[in-house]
Amino acid sequence: MRTARARIAVVLVLMAVLFVVRAGLLKYRTHRPRNQTPALTNTEATNTSLYSPTPTPAQTEPTAAPTTTPSPAASVSPVLLPPPQEISETATPASVPSFVGTLKLIVPVAGVKPSQLVDTFTDARAEGRVHDAIDIPAAAGTPVVAAADGEIIKLFHSERGGTTIYQLSNDKKLVFYYAHLERYAEGIAESNYVKQGDVIAYVGDTGNAGPGNYHLHFSISIIADPRRYWEGTNINPYPLLHR
Repeated sequence: MRTARARIAVVLVLMAVLFVVRAGLLKYRTHRPRNQTPALTNTEATNTSLYSPTPTPAQTEPTAAPTTTPSPAASVSPVLLPPPQEISETATPASVPSFVGTLKLIVPVAGVKPSQLVDTFTDARAEGRVHDAIDIPAAAGTPVVAAADGEIIKLFHSERGGTTIYQLSNDKKLVFYYAHLERYAEGIAESNYVKQGDVIAYVGDTGNAGPGNYHLHFSISIIADPRRYWEGTNINPYPLLHR
């Protein structure tokens, strides 16, 4: 009997509690403002990017390359003249004087007579060249003599000419070129002044003469500038020596 009453009492209590809870909910719904935006939390309030569009990064113009100021020009070295070369082997223009009758030369090889000379001035040479000189054959070691008075301006060793001598005429208008020499005469040096007939060297086969082909290669060129004695226009020595 008591157990049944106790159960009824519990049910009544539960019903009373449910009624109170329901009444509270109805009251809250009645007094709640409509369309109210929920308040932001502290984290949300400080992070406005959660509710605003992501800002577009500003476009940065490419950085121009720094302008380089050119450094001052380096000092220019003085122009150096090229090393001596063999006298230019160019054909003699018709307008170039031959000096025949005005220039008195001797055969530049001791013991060789003018009548023994052969005109090889226009003979062909390798690489399409013209000889532009005469060859005077003689035994090895035969003295080579100065064809005229003048200054020894250069002693030079070249691939073609071998051991060579450049001699300037007294009027500084001509250069006498002696090539394929065996050796220089004792005491011969640049700036020496020699007289016609002085021994200046000896016949050889140096350069491109060929072994055993002993001879003197002798040429004469008209020059415009004594300082550029390797440049000039060749004239034929044969008429000046074959008298």
